[in-house]
This record gives sequence, structure tokens and C-alpha cells, in this order.
Amino acid sequence: MATATARPILITVAQYRDLPEKEDIIQELHWGQVVEWTQPKMRHVKIQSRLVRPLRPKAEHLGVVESEAPFRALPEFELRAADVAFITQQRWDAADDEDNLSGSPELVIEVLSRSNTNPEMKEKAALFLSTGAQEFWVVSPRKKTVTVISSQDTLVYSSGQKIPLTLFGGFLSVDEIFS
Repeated sequence: MATATARPILITVAQYRDLPEKEDIIQELHWGQVVEWTQPKMRHVKIQSRLVRPLRPKAEHLGVVESEAPFRALPEFELRAADVAFITQQRWDAADDEDNLSGSPELVIEVLSRSNTNPEMKEKAALFLSTGAQEFWVVSPRKKTVTVISSQDTLVYSSGQKIPLTLFGGFLSVDEIFS
């Protein structure tokens, strides 16, 4: 006799927003399930800052660069925050102040933590690129590399190289991120 397997209960963004907040715990909604982790360490935050500071002036003629930008890749079962994101001015201005950005930012940058896995990064790349992102960057503090994933290809940049900023022009030195 076959037994039924328990399926996880999926919750919507509306239900998620009714959950109590937890001190020192970050929560996101991934595929209808709450995912939790602790606050990042300073190395993570410093790398985010080293990405935001040089990208802002390069992108300001087209949009906004922010850290921890909340977005709903999928309308009902997704609520995430990009470590760093570029959002066009038109989408930024159109975003409902009482909600989150609809779809993924045009550029989503993930700074890897020890808990991140390769399958997780592949899943994120597929999700973000299919819901509005034109590029997904994976920044590895351990390897000191930046992997740039687009619908056309995947390129890895390391020390001594410059990342082309295809969305708004110019370049970003890998060494500037990890200095």
C-alpha cells in the first residue's frame, strides 16, 4: 500500500507579510516557503558597499543602484532582496511604495556566503533571468571572482580584469571589489 508523502505548505506574499518579524534573522519567501538566515558578516557588507559606490555614478543616467533591494520575482510566492541591484528609472518610479518591485531587477548581484551552494546559484540565475534580469552576478569573496551570467553566456572575471557594464556602459575592475 502506498503512503502519502507530506508536501510543504506554500504561503503567499500576503501571508508571509503577516508573519512576526524575528530579531537578527533575515527572512525571504522562496517558491512559497520561508527561508531564514542570520545577518551577514562585515566582509559581505563591505563587498556590497564596494559594488554600490562605483556602480551608482556609472548607472545614474539610467536608473538606481541599491543594496538589499526587495523584489517579487514571481507575484504570489516570491519575495527576495538582492545584495546589490540595478533598476531602471522607469521601473523604480513605477514601483508601488507599499509593495515591492515586480519582477527581478535588471541586474541582480549576489555576494556569496558560506551557506550558498552551486545548485542554489543556478536556480537563482534561472529564476531571475526569466523574470526580468538581464544579468546575474555571483561574487565569490573566497575565490575573488565575479561570474556574470546572462541569457547568452556565462563569463568569469578575476584579478586584473575589468567587467564590462553592458547595461549602462563602462567597466568595473574586479580588484576594486576585493581591495
